[in-house]
Amino acid sequence: MAIKPITGMLRRAVVLDISVSLGLGIAAGYAFWYGYHVPAVRHRDAFYQRIEDERARALGSK
Repeated sequence: MAIKPITGMLRRAVVLDISVSLGLGIAAGYAFWYGYHVPAVRHRDAFYQRIEDERARALGSK
């Protein structure tokens, strides 16, 4: 009586691990980018735009 060799199980596990890791990593990247980075950049740009508008208004009124 011989035990069947375990073939393909390690390869399937590795492919599953890599696929899940890449999927979760990409999802986390999108969540960071669109959930934190893009709003922070918009907020920063609005701040500097407001400063620039005030500066232009001050120079224009002189």
